[in-house]
Amino acid sequence: MQEKKVENPANKNPKKTNLLDHNSIKHILDESVTEIVTSKGYPEDVRMSNIRLLIGAIIIVIAVFAQFYNKKFPENQNFLIGCIVFGKYVLFNGLLQLIINMKEKNAIVSTYPPPDSFNSTGLVVTSKMPRFSDMYSLTIASADPQSISAKPSVEFTKSVTKWFTKDGILVEGFFWKDVEGLINDYAKESKKSK
Repeated sequence: MQEKKVENPANKNPKKTNLLDHNSIKHILDESVTEIVTSKGYPEDVRMSNIRLLIGAIIIVIAVFAQFYNKKFPENQNFLIGCIVFGKYVLFNGLLQLIINMKEKNAIVSTYPPPDSFNSTGLVVTSKMPRFSDMYSLTIASADPQSISAKPSVEFTKSVTKWFTKDGILVEGFFWKDVEGLINDYAKESKKSK
């Protein structure tokens, strides 16, 4: 009887990046982290993304109204100024920046708790990779730090050279192992703290 292999779906198409492009490396790692976290049973919380999309849609609608207003330029000058100052740039872009800087920070994925868990808070996973550095930092924290079931955050910082071949292909097995280890460390933290 043959044993059935469970294969990581991400291994079918190797992920390749330009090793000289800092943003490309970080993007591929962040994308993989999201896949790993959701594959561990944490459903993604997309509420903030939906709010950002709604604000972006409102900005586009205001821009369309400003563009196709039925009066010509000198006559519609006040309307255009109102759209630009109050509607488009000041109010909604300010709100969008406030959400990004205050609420999301460096978060690459936010989750709900797993459905079969007694935990009442999900995860917030953040990453950092300073420019001109090969060090990638990944932090897992509670989505609601004020919750009674909030756990202490866990973090690792490692060189990306460990996870990429010289051709720029992500060795997903190594990366998945490190990220899954960090998720397991986070889960163990709650048992230690009790």
